[in-house]
Amino acid sequence: MADTLFYCPDIVKNPRLPEQESQHCVKVLRMKEGDRLTVTDGEGFIYDCELLEAHPRHCTLSILHQQKVEKKRDYTLHIAFAPTKQMDRNEWFMEKATEIGIDFFIPLSSSFSERKEIKRERLEKIVVSAMKQSQQAFLPGIEEMVRLKDFISRPFTGRRFIAHCYALPKKPLTETYRKGENALILIGPEGDFSEEEVALAIENGYEPVSLGDTRLRTETACLIATHTIHVINQITSK
Repeated sequence: MADTLFYCPDIVKNPRLPEQESQHCVKVLRMKEGDRLTVTDGEGFIYDCELLEAHPRHCTLSILHQQKVEKKRDYTLHIAFAPTKQMDRNEWFMEKATEIGIDFFIPLSSSFSERKEIKRERLEKIVVSAMKQSQQAFLPGIEEMVRLKDFISRPFTGRRFIAHCYALPKKPLTETYRKGENALILIGPEGDFSEEEVALAIENGYEPVSLGDTRLRTETACLIATHTIHVINQITSK
């Protein structure tokens, strides 16, 4: 794969780079007609392309070769989290989690949430950039913010966990999750979920877990949960 990876979600139907990608191609990298570039659609395909028109708003491409990339992970990971008030901390988590490997981000609104809305377009740009930087061909999905009470009963094929700080029965995620399982993990705001929300999650089949012995910021807890699942799946069975 080339050092620079471009993103074009509709490349097959419309082989033109989006404006931001076109600007990077022409203004930053100084690419010209006839140059070769590598593009992903974020759906697991890599395209070897030739630049036909080097326009700073809409670079036109010719697809020379298409390759299906096999996912390196045999499990899926969804993190449903209550975004912090400072958006840069949410962006930091989503950038790093994308680099590590994740399938879906679900922003939640809970009882103690400080943030009630997000700018999804901005977060999508962060995630696209992280996907390209880490040379991946799969773009994680980002859902619109949803109320925890509306989300909690959604079906999910795999293990569902809720991390919280209350002195209630729970096991470390490291001892509960097993390699290869799909996982959905709920992470609350810095004021944590309410006890009622924790009880509601458990009633709906979520398993209570801890992420360590210290109290963590929301974005730190999100990243530790992501990395824990990743590390467990990297361990070779004896």
